[in-house]
Amino acid sequence: MELALYEYELEEHIEYWYEGLKADRDEFVFIVTENSGDVAMVLITKEKTVFLNEDARKKLLEFWPRTYNTNMKKLIPMMARDLANDILSVNGVKTVFGT
Repeated sequence: MELALYEYELEEHIEYWYEGLKADRDEFVFIVTENSGDVAMVLITKEKTVFLNEDARKKLLEFWPRTYNTNMKKLIPMMARDLANDILSVNGVKTVFGT
């Protein structure tokens, strides 16, 4: 994943997405962008910790140890559609705990 693409397309919006995360009461939000075949991702936690690119992907794996593959299979079509339409893919996530 490309750091330069993160800096160019995502970095300036961190505060905006963090405010949305708080307003929506999400646990975290992750955003993906694509440009000319390069991809960048940022993940922001409710504590306002920011993870970039591969670190963001690793954090998703931590948050979803059993459901990462299932969740991504559900999200990827929507994310691909957004990116194909030149829209940043923004995904707010609430965690549901079973009893």
